[in-house]
Amino acid sequence: MKDFTLLEKNLDIYFENKGLLQQAFIHRSYINEQAGSGLAHNERLEFLGDAVMELIVTDYLFEHFPKNPEGELTAYRASLVNTITISDTARELGFDEFLILSKGESRDTGKARSYILANTYEAFIGALYLDQGYDAARSFVHTTLIKKLDYIIQHGLWRDAKSYVQEKSQEIESVTPSYRVIHQVGPDHDKIFTLGIYFGDKMIAEGKGSSKQEAETDAARNALEVRGWN
Repeated sequence: MKDFTLLEKNLDIYFENKGLLQQAFIHRSYINEQAGSGLAHNERLEFLGDAVMELIVTDYLFEHFPKNPEGELTAYRASLVNTITISDTARELGFDEFLILSKGESRDTGKARSYILANTYEAFIGALYLDQGYDAARSFVHTTLIKKLDYIIQHGLWRDAKSYVQEKSQEIESVTPSYRVIHQVGPDHDKIFTLGIYFGDKMIAEGKGSSKQEAETDAARNALEVRGWN
């Protein structure tokens, strides 16, 4: 079993109930593989943490953006509370090293791992909320997740990039963008797609992702930057 002492030290967060901390990192696959262990997986903590995280982010947006309309606040929140942003945050915190997985899940470092990391981040929030209360959970979310918001707003990442680049390209250049696959690599369960976004026959930018949709979104964001439409 993992030793969470280093994680607590790195985060400067020390749990009273060490069992809650451990449970936050236990994936269902490990429990299925270790029948009779008496341990519990993290899905109930994830359920709780997801709700606590949403409240913290929503409260922050409501307080700090008093003049922004509801639709814009919803887009800001969605840019933070999604699998990509949350899993990236969990990786930055070193959560990957502490996951408790089955042997099979341990070997899969592709798209499935990102979902597991995002869920673990939410489970950690749930565990922290139970162990130390709302203020501790809020402080953690502010310093690890909400801090990304300035960059997201500055670079226009909160917008639906595909819709926005289409709107701007039609308005300014009288053209509707199209997307084409340039190449794809990797096995079927873990492919990486590279797509180009084209205005007519001219490729404006490339994008990558673990699905065609992700790659199109990345290409659209890159095109907005190339054209200076952020």
